[in-house]
Amino acid sequence: MENKLYVGNLPFSITEESLNIQFSQYGTVSSAKVIIDRDTNRSKGFGFVEMSTEGEAQDAISSLDGTELEGRAMKVNLAKPQAPRSDRGNFRY
Repeated sequence: MENKLYVGNLPFSITEESLNIQFSQYGTVSSAKVIIDRDTNRSKGFGFVEMSTEGEAQDAISSLDGTELEGRAMKVNLAKPQAPRSDRGNFRY
């Protein structure tokens, strides 16, 4: 899990392919995922990138955190484990 990165403040036009290209300069990208709003089908402005090694992940953090991508300063750091979701109940309409 030490090689999974949170990438925030992304431009809404970002694609998973362009995110992959951006991070592949610092090593092998295992996966790149842009989080999409299911109602608008548009990027929520953040995503996750998994690098193949912890060293590559650290290189990407130190090189890309704060750099501009399409006019927005990216925030890049280690991803925190997903918190368990509470039971939202069974809603019926």
